Amino acid sequence: MKLLVDFFPIVLFFAAYKMADIYMATLAAIVGAIIQVAYTWFRTRKVETMHLISLVLIVVFGGATWYLRDPTFIKWKPTVLNWLFAAVFLVSQFVGRQPVIQRMLSAQIELPAEVWRRLNLAWICFFVVIGAVNLYVAFNYEESVWVNFKLFGMLGLTVVFVLLQSVYLSRHMPEPAPEEE
Repeated sequence: MKLLVDFFPIVLFFAAYKMADIYMATLAAIVGAIIQVAYTWFRTRKVETMHLISLVLIVVFGGATWYLRDPTFIKWKPTVLNWLFAAVFLVSQFVGRQPVIQRMLSAQIELPAEVWRRLNLAWICFFVVIGAVNLYVAFNYEESVWVNFKLFGMLGLTVVFVLLQSVYLSRHMPEPAPEEE
Protein backbone atom coordinates (compact mmCIF):
# COMPACT_ATOMS: atom_id res chain seq x y z
CA MET A 1 0.00 0.00 0.00
CA LYS A 2 2.85 2.39 0.86
CA LEU A 3 4.35 1.90 -2.61
CA LEU A 4 1.03 2.90 -4.19
CA VAL A 5 0.88 6.03 -2.03
CA ASP A 6 4.52 6.89 -2.86
CA PHE A 7 3.97 6.63 -6.62
CA PHE A 8 0.47 8.13 -6.72
CA PRO A 9 1.47 11.62 -8.04
CA ILE A 10 3.82 10.11 -10.65
CA VAL A 11 1.16 7.69 -11.91
CA LEU A 12 -1.39 10.53 -12.08
CA PHE A 13 1.13 12.65 -13.99
CA PHE A 14 1.74 9.84 -16.48
CA ALA A 15 -1.95 9.03 -16.97
CA ALA A 16 -2.95 12.68 -17.40
CA TYR A 17 -0.15 13.20 -19.91
CA LYS A 18 -1.36 10.25 -21.97
CA MET A 19 -4.92 11.63 -21.94
CA ALA A 20 -4.14 15.33 -22.36
CA ASP A 21 -0.84 17.24 -22.27
CA ILE A 22 2.06 18.29 -20.05
CA TYR A 23 0.02 21.04 -18.39
CA MET A 24 -2.83 18.73 -17.35
CA ALA A 25 -0.24 16.19 -16.25
CA THR A 26 1.44 18.83 -14.11
CA LEU A 27 -1.87 19.81 -12.54
CA ALA A 28 -2.65 16.14 -11.88
CA ALA A 29 0.74 15.71 -10.18
CA ILE A 30 0.12 18.75 -7.97
CA VAL A 31 -3.32 17.47 -6.97
CA GLY A 32 -1.88 13.97 -6.51
CA ALA A 33 0.87 15.23 -4.21
CA ILE A 34 -1.66 17.17 -2.13
CA ILE A 35 -3.87 14.07 -1.86
CA GLN A 36 -0.81 11.95 -0.99
CA VAL A 37 0.19 14.22 1.89
CA ALA A 38 -3.39 14.66 3.13
CA TYR A 39 -4.09 10.91 2.98
CA THR A 40 -0.90 10.11 4.87
CA TRP A 41 -1.65 12.78 7.48
CA PHE A 42 -5.22 11.63 8.11
CA ARG A 43 -4.17 8.00 8.21
CA THR A 44 -1.08 8.25 10.42
CA ARG A 45 -1.06 11.82 11.82
CA LYS A 46 2.43 12.30 10.41
CA VAL A 47 3.91 12.93 6.98
CA GLU A 48 7.24 11.73 5.64
CA THR A 49 9.77 14.47 4.99
CA MET A 50 10.25 13.17 1.45
CA HIS A 51 6.55 13.65 0.69
CA LEU A 52 6.61 17.20 2.05
CA ILE A 53 9.71 18.13 0.06
CA SER A 54 8.22 16.60 -3.06
CA LEU A 55 4.96 18.48 -2.48
CA VAL A 56 6.75 21.81 -2.13
CA LEU A 57 8.81 21.16 -5.26
CA ILE A 58 5.82 20.05 -7.36
CA VAL A 59 3.81 23.08 -6.26
CA VAL A 60 6.70 25.48 -6.99
CA PHE A 61 7.93 23.92 -10.26
CA GLY A 62 4.48 22.80 -11.37
CA GLY A 63 3.04 26.19 -10.53
CA ALA A 64 5.77 27.88 -12.60
CA THR A 65 5.04 25.48 -15.47
CA TRP A 66 1.36 26.35 -15.34
CA TYR A 67 1.75 30.08 -14.78
CA LEU A 68 4.41 30.59 -17.45
CA ARG A 69 3.12 27.83 -19.77
CA ASP A 70 6.65 26.47 -19.95
CA PRO A 71 7.31 22.75 -19.32
CA THR A 72 10.98 23.45 -18.58
CA PHE A 73 10.17 23.91 -14.89
CA ILE A 74 8.41 20.58 -14.40
CA LYS A 75 11.26 18.85 -16.23
CA TRP A 76 13.69 20.24 -13.67
CA LYS A 77 11.67 19.04 -10.66
CA PRO A 78 13.00 15.41 -10.56
CA THR A 79 16.56 16.66 -10.89
CA VAL A 80 16.19 19.21 -8.11
CA LEU A 81 14.61 16.57 -5.86
CA ASN A 82 17.37 14.04 -6.55
CA TRP A 83 20.15 16.60 -6.13
CA LEU A 84 18.55 17.76 -2.89
CA PHE A 85 18.61 14.17 -1.63
CA ALA A 86 22.26 13.91 -2.72
CA ALA A 87 23.06 17.05 -0.72
CA VAL A 88 21.30 15.73 2.39
CA PHE A 89 23.11 12.38 2.13
CA LEU A 90 26.42 14.20 1.59
CA VAL A 91 25.97 16.48 4.59
CA SER A 92 25.07 13.45 6.72
CA GLN A 93 28.55 12.06 6.01
CA PHE A 94 30.00 14.91 8.07
CA VAL A 95 27.18 16.01 10.39
CA GLY A 96 25.57 13.76 12.96
CA ARG A 97 26.51 10.36 14.28
CA GLN A 98 25.38 8.32 11.26
CA PRO A 99 24.91 8.79 7.53
CA VAL A 100 21.28 9.05 6.40
CA ILE A 101 21.24 5.57 4.86
CA GLN A 102 22.33 4.06 8.17
CA ARG A 103 19.57 5.93 10.02
CA MET A 104 17.07 4.59 7.50
CA LEU A 105 18.20 0.95 7.43
CA SER A 106 20.11 0.16 10.63
CA ALA A 107 17.01 -1.33 12.28
CA GLN A 108 16.86 -3.95 9.51
CA ILE A 109 20.54 -4.75 8.98
CA GLU A 110 23.81 -4.48 10.85
CA LEU A 111 26.89 -3.35 8.95
CA PRO A 112 30.33 -1.98 9.77
CA ALA A 113 30.61 1.83 9.80
CA GLU A 114 32.81 1.84 6.69
CA VAL A 115 30.20 -0.11 4.71
CA TRP A 116 27.50 2.35 5.79
CA ARG A 117 29.71 5.22 4.65
CA ARG A 118 30.34 3.60 1.24
CA LEU A 119 26.65 2.81 0.85
CA ASN A 120 25.76 6.42 1.63
CA LEU A 121 28.33 7.61 -0.93
CA ALA A 122 26.84 5.23 -3.51
CA TRP A 123 23.41 6.80 -2.95
CA ILE A 124 24.90 10.28 -3.31
CA CYS A 125 26.40 9.27 -6.66
CA PHE A 126 23.14 7.64 -7.73
CA PHE A 127 21.10 10.76 -6.93
CA VAL A 128 23.55 13.02 -8.76
CA VAL A 129 23.66 10.76 -11.82
CA ILE A 130 19.90 10.18 -12.04
CA GLY A 131 19.37 13.94 -11.77
CA ALA A 132 21.81 14.54 -14.61
CA VAL A 133 20.29 11.78 -16.74
CA ASN A 134 16.85 13.32 -16.20
CA LEU A 135 18.11 16.63 -17.58
CA TYR A 136 19.78 14.91 -20.52
CA VAL A 137 16.58 13.08 -21.47
CA ALA A 138 14.37 16.11 -20.78
CA PHE A 139 16.30 18.44 -23.05
CA ASN A 140 17.59 16.08 -25.75
CA TYR A 141 14.51 14.00 -26.53
CA GLU A 142 10.84 14.54 -27.27
CA GLU A 143 8.64 15.43 -24.34
CA SER A 144 6.82 12.08 -24.56
CA VAL A 145 10.14 10.24 -24.23
CA TRP A 146 10.93 12.24 -21.11
CA VAL A 147 7.50 11.47 -19.61
CA ASN A 148 8.05 7.74 -20.20
CA PHE A 149 11.58 8.01 -18.78
CA LYS A 150 10.27 9.84 -15.71
CA LEU A 151 8.04 6.89 -14.82
CA PHE A 152 9.68 3.81 -16.30
CA GLY A 153 13.31 4.85 -16.77
CA MET A 154 13.87 6.39 -13.37
CA LEU A 155 12.01 3.57 -11.66
CA GLY A 156 13.96 0.98 -13.64
CA LEU A 157 17.30 2.61 -12.86
CA THR A 158 16.38 2.76 -9.18
CA VAL A 159 15.44 -0.94 -9.14
CA VAL A 160 18.73 -1.85 -10.85
CA PHE A 161 20.67 0.28 -8.36
CA VAL A 162 18.89 -1.32 -5.38
CA LEU A 163 19.60 -4.80 -6.78
CA LEU A 164 23.29 -3.94 -7.21
CA GLN A 165 23.29 -2.51 -3.70
CA SER A 166 21.80 -5.79 -2.43
CA VAL A 167 24.60 -7.76 -4.06
CA TYR A 168 27.17 -5.45 -2.44
CA LEU A 169 25.46 -5.71 0.95
CA SER A 170 25.24 -9.50 0.79
CA ARG A 171 29.05 -9.63 0.86
CA HIS A 172 29.06 -7.73 4.16
CA MET A 173 26.20 -9.40 5.96
CA PRO A 174 27.16 -11.51 8.97
CA GLU A 175 26.83 -15.25 8.49
CA PRO A 176 23.82 -16.71 10.29
CA ALA A 177 24.66 -18.80 13.32
CA PRO A 178 24.36 -22.57 12.71
CA GLU A 179 21.18 -24.08 14.05
CA GLU A 180 21.51 -26.40 16.98
CA GLU A 181 19.88 -29.81 16.86
